[in-house]
Amino acid sequence: MPKRRASPKWRSECPLNASVEILGDRWSLLIIRDMMLRGFRSYKEFLDSYEGIATNILADRLQRLLFHGIITAERDPSDGRKLIYSLTAKGIDLAPVLTEMVLWAAQHEDTGNQPLVQLIQKDKEQFLAAARQRWVEQTSRHS
Repeated sequence: MPKRRASPKWRSECPLNASVEILGDRWSLLIIRDMMLRGFRSYKEFLDSYEGIATNILADRLQRLLFHGIITAERDPSDGRKLIYSLTAKGIDLAPVLTEMVLWAAQHEDTGNQPLVQLIQKDKEQFLAAARQRWVEQTSRHS
């Protein structure tokens, strides 16, 4: 498990730039989505997600998310060769950002997954509170 650098070098001092450098590819956001909404925690679960990520890209994105403190990894107690991934507090703090991205895309594109969109639109604060509660429960079970 890689150590996080104290201070990454960004292309500029713009906070949006730092966000884009950390999260600016589709795979990182989809991994975070799968952790938040689907409870995915293993390499195999991410690999089997329906978007079809390649193994080398998955390994790279997990390392990047670890490096930036968005996720953590611990050895699986039942099989020490495997890692179990979890969102950090920094990672779960992305829930409102991803929620707004879902709503934006649903408003401007023909995206499907209307049950999720409707759930968020019905009560966004409740949706976010439920995501955070699932994270708290998962974190307390595995600490």
